[in-house]
Amino acid sequence: MEQIYIVMLIALGVLAVVDLMVGVSNDAVNFLNSAIGSKAISFRLTMIVASVGVLVGAMFSSGMMEIARSGIFVPSMFSFNDVMIIFLAVMVADIVLLDIFNSLGLPTSTTVSIIFELLGASVCLALYKIYTTDDTFNNLGAYINTAKASAIVYSILLSVILSFSIGSFVQYISRLIFTFHYEKKLKYFGAVFGGIAITAITFFILIKGLKGVSFISKAQFEWIDKHQFLILGVNFVVFVLLSQALISFFKVNILRVIILIGTFALALAFAGNDLVNFIGVPIAAFNSYEIFAGSGVSGDDFMMGGLANDNIVAPFYFLLAAGVIMVITLWTSKKARSVIETGVNLSRQGDGVEKFTPTTVSRAIVRLAVYIGGGMNYFLPKRLQIKIDRRFESVKKPIKKSDDEPAFDMVRASVNLMVASILISIGTSMKLPLSTTYVTFMVAMGTSFADRAWDRESAVYRIAGVFKVIGGWFVTAIIAFIMALVVAYILKIGEVFAFVGLLSMLGIMLYKSARKHKQKVQVETEIKSLRREDVGTVNEMIKESSAQIAKVFFKISALYTDLIDNLSQHDLAKLKKNKKDQKKLEKEIDELKSNVFYFVKNLDDNSVEASKFYILILGYLQDMVQSIDFMTANSYAHVHNNHKQLKLNQVTDLKTIDTQLQQLLQLLEDSFKTEAFYKIDHILSEKDVVLDTVSELITKQIKRIRTTETSPKNSKLYFSLLLETNDLVKSVMNLLELFKEFNKLNNK
Repeated sequence: MEQIYIVMLIALGVLAVVDLMVGVSNDAVNFLNSAIGSKAISFRLTMIVASVGVLVGAMFSSGMMEIARSGIFVPSMFSFNDVMIIFLAVMVADIVLLDIFNSLGLPTSTTVSIIFELLGASVCLALYKIYTTDDTFNNLGAYINTAKASAIVYSILLSVILSFSIGSFVQYISRLIFTFHYEKKLKYFGAVFGGIAITAITFFILIKGLKGVSFISKAQFEWIDKHQFLILGVNFVVFVLLSQALISFFKVNILRVIILIGTFALALAFAGNDLVNFIGVPIAAFNSYEIFAGSGVSGDDFMMGGLANDNIVAPFYFLLAAGVIMVITLWTSKKARSVIETGVNLSRQGDGVEKFTPTTVSRAIVRLAVYIGGGMNYFLPKRLQIKIDRRFESVKKPIKKSDDEPAFDMVRASVNLMVASILISIGTSMKLPLSTTYVTFMVAMGTSFADRAWDRESAVYRIAGVFKVIGGWFVTAIIAFIMALVVAYILKIGEVFAFVGLLSMLGIMLYKSARKHKQKVQVETEIKSLRREDVGTVNEMIKESSAQIAKVFFKISALYTDLIDNLSQHDLAKLKKNKKDQKKLEKEIDELKSNVFYFVKNLDDNSVEASKFYILILGYLQDMVQSIDFMTANSYAHVHNNHKQLKLNQVTDLKTIDTQLQQLLQLLEDSFKTEAFYKIDHILSEKDVVLDTVSELITKQIKRIRTTETSPKNSKLYFSLLLETNDLVKSVMNLLELFKEFNKLNNK
């Protein structure tokens, strides 16, 4: 029977590796957001510093592992078999939950997830034991440490409110002092600011980052705890002098130093304290097996009171291996980039493409803020308002944007790291279990709010995004509890069969999730490639619009053919895919329209007509896409409602039009792709071929209705397809006429 436990240990080891990868992907935003968003240091150096911090923190994190062994449930109340089921249920639930959040690109708390998964699985086994014995449900508290879960819920609310408020206040004061033109101000205030920031960050390393590490004894940590103000005072003086020396003699930008140290500190704290969230459970299972092995008692009878022993230490090679896996994941995970992008996107300075859609709540909050702002301006002296507004005048950006442009400046990045460090240090010293994710994210949101990054153009989208992330945090706790409880019950009832089945399902789910995320990234990359803001001349604009038109012709051609084929086969599943593909094309055109402002603004002064031409081009492209959208929606609805299939002669007629349209669109795609605009005259001379065919087929269908046609729904669909094809061809021809006319004017 012991062999099954060895297999379970091996499975837990594999799950630990997977959990490390999905966990790091989610938590990377905590320590990379400020450095990547401000571009204070190169991406490569940011990753190296973070990797060193993660590796160091991982190797000294053994003191935090007791939470998985005895922090939530009481080991003496459970048998060895029970705790192994609890640990397996927790790992399966944790991987599924974190992978879902990573795929959505939303940061969540791995601390909250692991706590509530342990709680859910433990409650399940406790209820099962109570139900199958003479015990009463009033004794559930003897099995579970409910105080820990209550503290976590309390910390969520505390983290959200305090982090946002303090982050906003500190950033507002910092911006008043430094303004957006901070280079000159650093000569006078940089040393003090650097002293405060670096003192806060190093104190954070001492209090949070190195809490429980093996090379600092309890006596030493108690001394640090008792002499916090002395340490703060000495550090402040030393770092002010050091900062002044770096600024005056070495001409170093002290903000870069702050960001460098802060990134290392948060990475170290993440690995040192959050590693338990990923490998604490498998290590606890390993410790459990060591206690159980050789006992001579069955797994159902051997009680695990020994698991609460404080002298149990995680093997060093486990920690080292975990650190290496985290570093590798940090460099390779695409989902980590998605989560980081969410944090940077919501806190970036200025406008751009918004990731979230507005909600009723976000609209109401923005409207309320506008009223409050108007009321405050009424009471504030006009001179003071003007003076404050000048402090918030942003730096003029170059007309042509680039991918290297920072999302926010180094002042904000430094405040993010400093405030997050201070809050987490205070929370730890007061024994409040603040979540690193909650604090770092909400501080970033608070500083972006205070920095006026959420203006009338973007506030409604940013607030909706913040609420979506915060809502996800609370959902994390509920889903984690329920999921772990259900998985634990399945494992308890199904035993070996459930064990094999769950692992198989998990493997399939992760494979499908990876494929889906890869496709999502490809689509987003393709859409991002449309955001061309570096076009400056008419010729560049013609070249760019030609490439875009060629792409649209190709996609419309493929969509139209697929639509006719799938409709003729009455294939609902394939028609549903047509709808998804059409929505992708619609999103691409919408992206181009969203980019019109920057596109037009970047063109040179003699390009007013070119701007008008580009806008009209987008209008015709949108008309074409709308025609395809109408045809796709009607075809899907027809099949979805189980109406009769189109008749063979109707299908044959539609395929005749399809063939003619393919020839036309293929010729157009080749012409625009190669910029062979001389072919346009020939194509225009042939424009009536498809239109005449459409007209003939309409007449043909009218005759059918008067003789053999018996289905009104078929006639409705058939006419709508023909009429929209007619509109599609006319939009294409209008686009060609426009392009031909503009090309002639440009070549004069």
